[in-house]
Amino acid sequence: MKMTYCWLLVFLGLSTSAFAQKHTISGFVKEAGSKEALLGVTIFTSDRVHGVITNDFGFYSLTLPAGKHELVFDYVGYEQVVRTIDLKANLELNINLNSTDSKLGTTVIDAKKREKVSEKVRMSTVEIPIKQIKEIPALLGEKDVFKVIQLMPGVQSGSEGQSGLYVRGGGPDQNLVILDGATVYNAQHLFGFFSIFNGDALRSVELIKGGFPARYGGRLSSVIDMNMKDGNKEKTTGEVGIGIISSRALIEGPINKGKGSFILSGRRTYIDALLQPIILATSQGESTGGYFFYDLNAKLNYELGKKDKIYASGYFGRDRFYFKEKYSFNDDSYDFRTRFGWGNATGTLRWNHVMGPKMFVNTSLIYSTYKLQITAEEKENDTTQFQLNYGSGIRDYTIKQDYDWYPNTRNKIKFGFMATHHLFTPSATVLVDNFDSSRVNEETNYKGVETGVYVEDEIRVTSKFKTLLGFRLSSFHVNGEQYINPEPRISMAYKLAKNTSLKASYASMNQYIHLLTNSGVGLPTDLWVPATNRVKPQSSSQIAGGFARDIPKYNLSLTVEGYYKEMRNIIAYKEGASFLSVGGAFDGEDQKVTWEDNITTGDGVSYGTEFLLQRKEGKLTGWVGYTLSWTKHQFDELNFGREFFARYDRRHDISVVAQYKLKDNITISATWVYGTGNAITLPISTFRLDQFRSIANQSGYWANGQEYTERNGFRMAAYHRADIGVQFKKKKKRGIRTLEVSAYNLYSRQNPFYYFIGPEQRFNPDSKQVLKQVSLFPILPSISWNYKFN
Repeated sequence: MKMTYCWLLVFLGLSTSAFAQKHTISGFVKEAGSKEALLGVTIFTSDRVHGVITNDFGFYSLTLPAGKHELVFDYVGYEQVVRTIDLKANLELNINLNSTDSKLGTTVIDAKKREKVSEKVRMSTVEIPIKQIKEIPALLGEKDVFKVIQLMPGVQSGSEGQSGLYVRGGGPDQNLVILDGATVYNAQHLFGFFSIFNGDALRSVELIKGGFPARYGGRLSSVIDMNMKDGNKEKTTGEVGIGIISSRALIEGPINKGKGSFILSGRRTYIDALLQPIILATSQGESTGGYFFYDLNAKLNYELGKKDKIYASGYFGRDRFYFKEKYSFNDDSYDFRTRFGWGNATGTLRWNHVMGPKMFVNTSLIYSTYKLQITAEEKENDTTQFQLNYGSGIRDYTIKQDYDWYPNTRNKIKFGFMATHHLFTPSATVLVDNFDSSRVNEETNYKGVETGVYVEDEIRVTSKFKTLLGFRLSSFHVNGEQYINPEPRISMAYKLAKNTSLKASYASMNQYIHLLTNSGVGLPTDLWVPATNRVKPQSSSQIAGGFARDIPKYNLSLTVEGYYKEMRNIIAYKEGASFLSVGGAFDGEDQKVTWEDNITTGDGVSYGTEFLLQRKEGKLTGWVGYTLSWTKHQFDELNFGREFFARYDRRHDISVVAQYKLKDNITISATWVYGTGNAITLPISTFRLDQFRSIANQSGYWANGQEYTERNGFRMAAYHRADIGVQFKKKKKRGIRTLEVSAYNLYSRQNPFYYFIGPEQRFNPDSKQVLKQVSLFPILPSISWNYKFN
């Protein structure tokens, strides 16, 4: 607690200000034409001495000395607004910004008044414009937020085509994925090939890799904070899109014009409709099956008055695979059917209240759930012989309250609390097997409560030095076990020159939930489980340092960062264990196997350097990113206790992304990526064991054994790929039509998906065993059509 008092004293000491006469300007920044609130807008005086950023609901507050000031309102993708004011008393000033994307022409921007990365105190943070996400070519034309995030330095992808994220050496479970304040637990469709987020419904995307503000907690490696659009308050508009594997639609409009709005968007694949005729034809009508996924986003908001607004939003999505087989022979019949489904659902209810020109508060009630369900049934002559119903999941109820306080010209303070009730269901099994007359009906549940209180203060110490001080106290209670952890945070920026600054940060994080996974494919069979008295919470400490430079002449920003992160109590399956072992028994004994019996804990370290050169506006936009990094793990029960490289340790990672506006209505986009191959474990020899295994006491075989490399001791071939796309826009009477033609893996690189050992010649029993590579995607062309109604 001494540390807590020290941090609070620092806040109080640095929050004092001079007694010169000052007044406060406050208000909301919105998009012209739709009146939708804009978050992250930078407001600063023309001399760049004072500044502030709008919060998640478009609110800002800036206290300035009395007198005349020139204020600049700046936001990427929008025209700048400059206002000259004579400040004699507190002033409410609401601003509307015009989108540069609302017309096909080119808008001239004054780069000298643009937002500068060198002036921000936070580091290891990337904001990705939604417009860029929609222009970057993607697999089968499906625009994907996570695939774009993978192109950022410090972020590695999984296998070929996968949307999993490995940030600064962390695993997918160490990413806090937030949609309108709600945690999303499984953010992937189609076994990881696509993420669940529909870019049409999103307003903003922010990636935080280090230097975490104190308001975030519960994960070790990153925060991906996404906010949905509010909807158009002025008129009804819409958008429809048709692609190779899915179609989507969006509608938004006012509720009591100018006071409230709604937005509704959906997406569904038609893979099942395309495959079903083929399955029926090949099986003579005896079998049918398919796969599909869908997403639905909805949001309502309404202004109760000048100081009060309410929001209700939700996401609902599901993947479903199904297969049926039925045939008859003489008087006998056979029927088999199985379903494999998983999905997320979130709901958020929020109330904003402006307590005064210097204070804003948001109260949220949040619901989030993830469920996996596997069912199978086998019948003979209409009598059930085998039936399985397996499920797992996690469900959260959360209450949180966040305050924004702007006490003076030097301090911007945020504080608040959150509490979440978790219900974990690692396994729920109903099994009926009439072949051996067995019956199983088991369910494993854990209930836990996670809490956090925080305070953070962004302080302008001098005209050249800024710091963000933060402190979070987190706790977790489960099955009588209580964990309480302090989490100090600090970020600093020192301005060396007009457009150059040095930055440093430190963050301590704790994670009270774990993801049990034994593959890198992001399968829905991965299980969420809590920290217990046997399995401690994960924790990390990360330091980072670097510099940032703006080059206004070319509208460029450059950041170079180095980081070092230690991870403790990370988990992994023991050798040979998987989710299929949970709830089973050893060799027919009554001893049950829990997930805690199947895992082991260890430590990890990740360090490296990241380089990012970015251009967000102009005819040519995009970025060049490079990462040099190392990630190592050590588990006492794995690899004989020796340190080994993590599967997704990647020495070199390069991404080049470019979008060029050839004409007002034609945009060319291209990406190129390169990455060192993943580290995997492979067998290097096979030998006969001195064991003869009999079959029904009549015949048998000699058992074989295999010798393996040390854990992750083999490197897959390097991964590289180029994508290209061209968008043709045409202005119509009622909107804008966009036609996109793209190609994934332009030069058809055979990137490895996995390796196996097999005969060099398939049908030669004397052929030697060799290493073989399986690749997924050659060049894949695609075409999509989109229409946006005015």
